[in-house]
Amino acid sequence: MPAPSGRGPGGPYTAAMEPVTRVASFDLDHTRVRAPYVRHAGLYRGPHGDVVSKFDLRLVQPNRAEVPTAALHTMEHLLAGYLRDRLPATIVDASPMGCRTGFYLTVMGEPDIEQVRVGFEAALLDVTRHDGPIPGCSEKTCGNWRDHSLPGAQAWAESVLQTAIIVQETIPLQEDGTAPG
Repeated sequence: MPAPSGRGPGGPYTAAMEPVTRVASFDLDHTRVRAPYVRHAGLYRGPHGDVVSKFDLRLVQPNRAEVPTAALHTMEHLLAGYLRDRLPATIVDASPMGCRTGFYLTVMGEPDIEQVRVGFEAALLDVTRHDGPIPGCSEKTCGNWRDHSLPGAQAWAESVLQTAIIVQETIPLQEDGTAPG
């Protein structure tokens, strides 16, 4: 594969260039939210009337803690099933955040956020009680099957459940992109 040319439709890239599309999650004031929480992060309407909702399932306080990769990976595998068991909505995906502080949950429709909170809490409790093999944890079924930790996933889930999971409102950055105060 050839190396990137450094040129886009508008010419060469510079260090100051930014994407044109603004990403809503980058406008969240991460210093003012209080984990653990569930937050309604977006609603999208398709051209045929389909509705997709996105939720932020935050496990730990941003910029104060992060879940180790192996534990988060195992939580991803377990929550893939347990969230589907616990939520009435049709789940499209539950994906770990790159910052390793939680998951994004994408569902069809507009489920009540309290249902999502209760389902998330129940699914985390299921993680703490999981006994047996990790679903989808083999060389054939996982892209990084050696990077898992069931004890780690269970310890983190138990730690999260020590504090009440709240419904968090979106706290936007100020207009100038900074946090207040």
